[in-house]
Amino acid sequence: MAELRFSSVSVRYGPQTVVRDVSIAVASGGVLGLVGESGSGKSSLARAAVGLASLAQGRISVDGAALATGRGRSRAVQMIFQDPFASLDPRMSIGATIAEALPASGRRPRSGRAAEVARLLDLVGLDPARAGSRPGQLSGGQRQRVAIARALAARPAFIIADEITSALDVSVQGAILNLIKNLRTELGLGLLFISHNISVVRYVSDTIAVMWEGALVETGPAERVLASPQHAYTRELLATARDSALTMEGS
Repeated sequence: MAELRFSSVSVRYGPQTVVRDVSIAVASGGVLGLVGESGSGKSSLARAAVGLASLAQGRISVDGAALATGRGRSRAVQMIFQDPFASLDPRMSIGATIAEALPASGRRPRSGRAAEVARLLDLVGLDPARAGSRPGQLSGGQRQRVAIARALAARPAFIIADEITSALDVSVQGAILNLIKNLRTELGLGLLFISHNISVVRYVSDTIAVMWEGALVETGPAERVLASPQHAYTRELLATARDSALTMEGS
């Protein structure tokens, strides 16, 4: 079974260590939910996996092979970012954006490329006729679907989803979460799902890992972590989620 593994990973920005000695693994077809407040280091860990942050120590691998960085970076791991508008080129049509991410063998001939773009748009719940639209013509939820389609275009084994619902309206978040769950089942993808909201993580994850101040403080099967948290910080996250739910119910 394929595996995305972070082994004793540390990340530094200048003199500051933002990720300290983190070891986690995402199995093919599994969902690891990584939760922690802003500044806990979870996004820096994700960025290291796709070559956007350098490792100070440790190793990130797929099936035992270390991930390359730079121009030779592996397509096996793709990332979906928090803000879909910022991650899409406003000058490019969404069809061109998705086509750009296709493997070289998927770019020719042009008719085959257009067919694959249409298939990917349909897969994420968008009308293929929108291929000629630009990001500014789409809603936030639609742009996030485009970002997901672009990540899938590379035919990865693993997807890293970094706070992909936090910039969306509450009414749209559930639809995107359901899409992610369906794609995981349909395609057998491994998913590292990152959020500050443990309620969101609970909805999609098999395993939960909790980060606090750059370190991993708790990890385990989702049911166990949620029912019997071992670390005080995990209990605090759960209490905050419960308080938020009560506030919404009372409003």
